[in-house]
Amino acid sequence: MGSIQHILNQIPIRHDLASQLMFLGVFQGFFLGTLILIRAKKTTAIAFLGWTLLFQSLVFLDTYLCYTGLIKYLIQFNDSTEAFVLTIAPAFYFFLYAAIKRKSPTLKQLWPHLILPCVYLLSQIPFYTAPIQVKLNAYLGAYYQNIQTAQVPESFDYGYHWLKDRFDWLILISFLSYIILGFQLVWHEQRRIRKIPHQANLNKYIFTRNALVLLGILFIIIFMVLYRYDDDSGDHYIGILQTFIAFSTSYVVLMESRFFEKSWFADKYETFASSTVSFEKIETFLHDTDYFLSQGTSLKNLAQKLETNSNSISQAINKNTGLNFNDYLNKKRIGVVKERLISMDFSHLTVEAIGNSVGFKSKSAFYTSFKKHVGMSPSQFIKQKKQ
Repeated sequence: MGSIQHILNQIPIRHDLASQLMFLGVFQGFFLGTLILIRAKKTTAIAFLGWTLLFQSLVFLDTYLCYTGLIKYLIQFNDSTEAFVLTIAPAFYFFLYAAIKRKSPTLKQLWPHLILPCVYLLSQIPFYTAPIQVKLNAYLGAYYQNIQTAQVPESFDYGYHWLKDRFDWLILISFLSYIILGFQLVWHEQRRIRKIPHQANLNKYIFTRNALVLLGILFIIIFMVLYRYDDDSGDHYIGILQTFIAFSTSYVVLMESRFFEKSWFADKYETFASSTVSFEKIETFLHDTDYFLSQGTSLKNLAQKLETNSNSISQAINKNTGLNFNDYLNKKRIGVVKERLISMDFSHLTVEAIGNSVGFKSKSAFYTSFKKHVGMSPSQFIKQKKQ
């Protein structure tokens, strides 16, 4: 048994490719998670994604410090983030839930999922408040078993170890349970999309499905590392995967960003290309092709078809009609709907089916737009025309 300082001096500091990758992932995870939570509402899907990123970044900051040996300067915080490991899968599950169900979970739904992390946290209070020798020996046992341990008071009670020794199993059970729950959500959403495709948000479904697959890969990596290593010396492999998750999430967020279209940085109609388009050209294209009746119509796609940019189209429409792109599009659709509602050729269709036939993806969007541009509901319009 040696003095604490003497033992700490024997712990080497290492910086290699693995540590650099982990550091990048931790930094990016904290940055993106914080940014999301600043911008997102408290219980939305994107907010739960932010919490997931923060929790995993906090956990792998601990892993980074332990792997590099820098934890010796903060040895009193060794293993202090274990409880947060058990919050990663629940936070991710509620991200899926809020995204797929299109509603925020209630507090009644949330709190049962915090029982396991809270129970583990309370069970480890003796460790968190233990003498520094206990935490130092725990680190040495996981990473440097060849270095002599520090002397611990004989009266110290290691009773907390009963649950700590089973921590790996708790991680696997937590991740597997929420993967199963997440799979059920995605499965039901897939069935719903097949039944009513016009009400589906395919981009959101694909993103949540791929995110669940990524969580499954993370579970497999965790299982392999825990099976291969009896201590924590293989945790850096999981940390490297976390880096991939952080940057891939950042890529998706950046690709979906409207920074150059709607921000203080860009003027309302600022363009980065010299190509412009006339309002007459837009009108001619829409009427010649009936492009506006498609559910896949979008400003970006229309710009590609007209070989121009989105801002030029928005500017031309707004200048000539006073409407934004969506209102302009919906006004044209409603014009067609009014004709079809009183046409015998479409009498076999329901009102909702006629709305779908002109490009509206949902019943609510159709009724809202119809009342906005006509001043009454479709049924009132039909009744008025019959009279």
